[in-house]
Amino acid sequence: MSNELEQSNTEPLVLLDSPSDRLTVGAAAVGTFASVQADRHPALVYLARLGAGSRRTMRGALDTIAAIASGGKANAQGFPWWALRYQHTAAIRAALAERYRPATTNKMLAALRGVLHEAFRLGLMDAETFQRSADVACIKAETLPRGRALSPGELAALMRACALDAGPAGRRDAALVAVLYGAGLRRSEAVGLDLADHNPETGELVVRGKGRKDRLGYATNGAADALADWIAVRGAEPGALFCHIDKAGRVVVRHLTDQAILYVLHKRAEEATVAHFSPHDMRRTFISDLLDAGADIATAQRLAGHASVQTTARYDRRGEATKRRAAELLHVPYTKPRTPLMDRRLGGKAAFQLPDHPGPMPAPPTAGSESALPCVARLVNPARRGSSGRYSNRDVNASGRVPGAQ
Repeated sequence: MSNELEQSNTEPLVLLDSPSDRLTVGAAAVGTFASVQADRHPALVYLARLGAGSRRTMRGALDTIAAIASGGKANAQGFPWWALRYQHTAAIRAALAERYRPATTNKMLAALRGVLHEAFRLGLMDAETFQRSADVACIKAETLPRGRALSPGELAALMRACALDAGPAGRRDAALVAVLYGAGLRRSEAVGLDLADHNPETGELVVRGKGRKDRLGYATNGAADALADWIAVRGAEPGALFCHIDKAGRVVVRHLTDQAILYVLHKRAEEATVAHFSPHDMRRTFISDLLDAGADIATAQRLAGHASVQTTARYDRRGEATKRRAAELLHVPYTKPRTPLMDRRLGGKAAFQLPDHPGPMPAPPTAGSESALPCVARLVNPARRGSSGRYSNRDVNASGRVPGAQ
């Protein structure tokens, strides 16, 4: 969602126009709101209870909502959230639905409800006002998952690109690709791994997942080999598993950022001439390939760290393969149109062709007409025409008629 928010041009929209209900967010109002203590600030209290990754996303959502509601005059920290009423939140929902995809809109509405709930808990809104203001329905829609799954050839090309880099970065990036795909980690989970979280004997990875939910992942087969090669270069110093490499090629044991993962994958994709993909597409490929290989959906859910099996089911491509095979049972009788190249192969002469369905033959031209000339009189006789439906020059006699034509 953050990428969509960054690329969107938020047009100011002042929702409240009446003097009694206007949300005044001028310099004076912003200054008054900024003086509210942090422990009484509904937006800050809401963001404080989120994880680091969700905090960044929801902060962007609240900034967007505040800009829409205030006409571009306030951000999340400078907006009086407790002043919102049902007519305001309904207008915000409509404005978001016009600008963003349903999933993005619903996530932003969840942030809005969360802040309103904190305003109620802090005593800034009474129960009835809160219930009415927060009563905004989600956008109902059925959309295909965004992104794409990488093919086996693309994964192999990425690994080859990393292998061509003889420095430490090549080993690190190969291990990173292997873990993102082989264990299906989110990029925030990958950068949060420490060396102590990896058990080289079993391939276990202790993953600190979304919503502070820990789980076990596994780096096996080629992923285990890639990790072993990287750790041999990295060394045994405690700290980040995937760490920074300076310009001199020295390993600096500190955690990478989420954006660094994005940069690494884009760089290796360009070197491998692989089409654009996001870090989450590696996770999408992991889940899809697991299900294609015959793993049951409950196991895939636990490995991916999804809270609901319905989320995992969105990555299941087996139903699409069945639909594709069913569609292939139909035959579409398509005939390619003639092209100038086909005309040149016919000697640059026009051909007269009857439709494939049975019907009366057209009357042949008379001997004195221009169409009786041998160069243009190429009539079709259904009893003698070939699979192409046309006669060649040798089928036309000197009189310009086709032998046997009635």
